[in-house]
Amino acid sequence: YRPTWDLALDPLVSCKLCLGEYPVEQMTTIAQCQCIFCTLCLKQYVELLIKEGLETAISCPDAACPKQGHLQENEIECMVAAEIMQRYKKLQFEREVLFDPCRTWCPASTCQAVCQLQDVGLQTPQPVQCKACHMEFCSTCKASWHPGQGCPETMPITFLPGETSAAFKMEEDDAPIKRCPKCKVYIERDEGCAQMMCKNCKHAFCWYCLESLDDDFLLIHYDKGPCRNKLGHSRASVIWHRTQGDAVLEKCILHNIESECHL
Repeated sequence: YRPTWDLALDPLVSCKLCLGEYPVEQMTTIAQCQCIFCTLCLKQYVELLIKEGLETAISCPDAACPKQGHLQENEIECMVAAEIMQRYKKLQFEREVLFDPCRTWCPASTCQAVCQLQDVGLQTPQPVQCKACHMEFCSTCKASWHPGQGCPETMPITFLPGETSAAFKMEEDDAPIKRCPKCKVYIERDEGCAQMMCKNCKHAFCWYCLESLDDDFLLIHYDKGPCRNKLGHSRASVIWHRTQGDAVLEKCILHNIESECHL
């Protein structure tokens, strides 16, 4: 038992996300960078990134973090539900395969198993056989293996599991599917907006000319040149949508305001 006057001496710690002050036991410190946040805010931040598929390496939410720290898997597992953690591990695995030169996805739409390349150092196309569906395909173009022949100019698209396919021509400005100019992952455009953001690397770019929009927050790009008036949606709605990556901050602040109102 501790007297009331003793409890009052316990220091309160400020959360960098919601700016509220809480006892130390309601705070969580990120091991890698030692930045501290209230547990509720950090939990909401992590859950939002995983649910939206925005991050596989979850960075410290403090934009000014001097060490640019990241949350470790055990830290994430301690604060999210089992099904969210399962989704996090799935996203992490998909990205690992995507960037691993030793592995590739089976291009069969009904399979999508992970296949191992036999000769990683080989720069020329090589046959790959899926152990799950036994399809033999080319390591470069993902078409059926074509010994003695070059890869077709129009290569079939390899998608991450859960993505859809559609026919397209790479040279067309309004093609329904294009590569991200930065990380080269295929992206399908299913709405009218010309400003795109790659879910894999977070690069913002113009769908028509592929010019970077990372530093063009007000989308001035669509006021002149060949892409003038091609934005597709109102500027205000697109800017609002683009800022939703910071939605966790607003949610945390609103949650704390509501909590204080009910006290």
